[in-house]
Formats: sequence, C-alpha cells, structure tokens
Amino acid sequence: MTTLDVTLREVAARFAPAALASSLQAADMVITDAIARLRLPIGVFVIDTGRLHQETLALIPVIRGHYGLQVELYTPQAAAVANYVHFYGRDAFYGSIELRHQCCDLRKVEPLARALAGKRAWITGQRREQSGGRAQLAEREFDAVHGLEKFNPLAAWSESEVWEYIHNRDVPYNRLYDQGYRSIGCAPCTRPVVSGEDTRAGRWWWEQAASKECGLHATPDGRLVRAKAPA
Repeated sequence: MTTLDVTLREVAARFAPAALASSLQAADMVITDAIARLRLPIGVFVIDTGRLHQETLALIPVIRGHYGLQVELYTPQAAAVANYVHFYGRDAFYGSIELRHQCCDLRKVEPLARALAGKRAWITGQRREQSGGRAQLAEREFDAVHGLEKFNPLAAWSESEVWEYIHNRDVPYNRLYDQGYRSIGCAPCTRPVVSGEDTRAGRWWWEQAASKECGLHATPDGRLVRAKAPA
C-alpha cells in the first residue's frame, strides 16, 4: 500500500466528510484514481471559473464514466462576475496584479469557500516541487481560513512520479499536457512552457514570479499564499 493510499484511508476514516478540490490537473487525477480504486467515501469537486479550457472541462464526464464518481461543480456568483466585467472589462486581469487577484477571488476563492462549507477536511494535489512558495509545503496542515484540516498527499512527489503513476495505471489526463502545458488553470491565464522553464512558468506569464498564486491556498497562520517564500 502506498503512502498516498494510507493518507486517503486515514482522511476517509477520521475526517468525514472530506473532499478533493480537483483542478483536473495531473496530480489531482492521480488522487481521483486512488479515491476510486480504494472506493473511499471522499467527494470530488471542481471549481468551474467560467474561463477553463474545453480540454479541461472534458475531463469531468470522463471521470464520471471511467470511475463512476460524481463530480460536484461550483461556479462563481454571476452578479459578481458581471459587476467585474462591467467596471473593468472581461480581461482586465492583464492590467494589474490587483485586478488579477480580484478576478481570482470572485472566480475561485469565493466558490471554494462554498465548496468547503460543512467539510472536516479537504485534499489538494499541491507539490513542493511546483514553486518556491510551495517548497515547505506540509503533507498535512490546518487551514485557518476555512477552519478544517488540509491534506497535500503528493507534496513530496516529483513531476515524473506523477506521470509514472498516470501511465502505469492508464489514468485519464488533460490533453493540453501533450501540447506543452505543465500547469493548467484558466485559459486566458495559461500558456505552454518551453525547455528550461519551471513547471508554473506558463501561469500568469505576464507577471513577476513573486505574484504567481491565485489565493486558494493559505499558510497555517491564515495568510493567502500569493508570493514566493523568502529565500
């Protein structure tokens, strides 16, 4: 039994109700596969920001068909999105970090709060290798913002280990990876990467590296993670 299996079994046994917050990226598909393989009572939800790639959304029916798992969808408040678009423009996030954070807040952070309401734990596919800001990521932490336990069971996994699992177990994955993407978020905020760039270089590529987080994740003291940890 792998450490991933052990962690997920513990979460299911001790922290129900729990859920995987799936971005439908490769690591989240590994965890989804393990939940289904172990037949664990752990929910899976996706935040549909309204700006995801079609290739990303196409995975939702695949998960339902391949694994027989239900995937809950959470979307932003329509009025908040309309208000943002009216005052700033649909793609105003290119204009400043503040406007990009505001877009992430209404499209991701607020729906996440609704998705986690009533849960005792949530699971993510975050990995330490992904960025400097995640270098000290714990496999288990307390989320002070939402008031529940948070598990990052793949924190120590490398990108190659994620893909080894996917290929060995024939796990469905986002086909954008075959086009050079290595980290996939909203369509207008994500591009493929080139040789020599780090995993998340294609996210918010027009910004400085220090600002490349969306605010979904917080440090144990409740601060939003939106910058690299100091060296």
